Amino acid sequence: MTHREKYRIAVLGTGHIGKTLARSLATAGHFVKVANSRGSETIDPDVLETGAEASDTASAVQDAQVVILSIPMAKLADIAPLIRNLPQDVIVADTSNYYPHRDGIIDNFSDGEVESQWAAHLLNRPLIKAWNAIGSDSLARKGTTAGSPVRIAIPVAGNMEEHKIVIVDFVNDTGFDAFDAGNLEESWRQQPGAPCYCTDLTYGQMKSALASAEKVRLPVRRDIAVQAIQERMGDKRTNPNADYIVRLHRALFM
Repeated sequence: MTHREKYRIAVLGTGHIGKTLARSLATAGHFVKVANSRGSETIDPDVLETGAEASDTASAVQDAQVVILSIPMAKLADIAPLIRNLPQDVIVADTSNYYPHRDGIIDNFSDGEVESQWAAHLLNRPLIKAWNAIGSDSLARKGTTAGSPVRIAIPVAGNMEEHKIVIVDFVNDTGFDAFDAGNLEESWRQQPGAPCYCTDLTYGQMKSALASAEKVRLPVRRDIAVQAIQERMGDKRTNPNADYIVRLHRALFM
């Protein structure tokens, strides 16, 4: 498979990140099937208006070359049997983040285990970590053409270079610069609370942000940000806009 081949992609999850990825990758010419846990009939028409096809989960992954997981971390166990049985050449990308208020307490993370390493072990396959460190409003609205001096960078981590190359190209397709963030073991540097997390940095700013991350500080900073967002939003179901998220996270994480 060459970089610029059009891929068969399954996007699992139609939350704020998943629906934007389905739209963007279909716009780029890829063959996208999108599924959620509630059934294909519940997928909003706007998710499909650029060419993605609504599907159930099993059908979506059946002949996919790439599977993008965009579901809460606590729900990964529900689809683990399906993902474990995929052929080894299928690329699996993980966009998820751990938030205790949503996912419950996962003891492994209290002991410092890297989120995507835990997910890779649960799914029994290699993962590429991408699109987890950008806010949903930025992902939906701030993509630009390659070469723009203000183009936002997205860190991409993983241990299989041939898989990473494909996801790097997909990041470009969604309107952002991909920054090689190293192996999955180092992907904690792009978890919630880290300097690069939802701070809308350029490619030139990303290296120092990743290097300056302090693992022990991430959970505290993550939880302070959640409290601030919850206080601001109250019972609203929508996410805060990018301007607020970036200001808040830069103040807390950098």
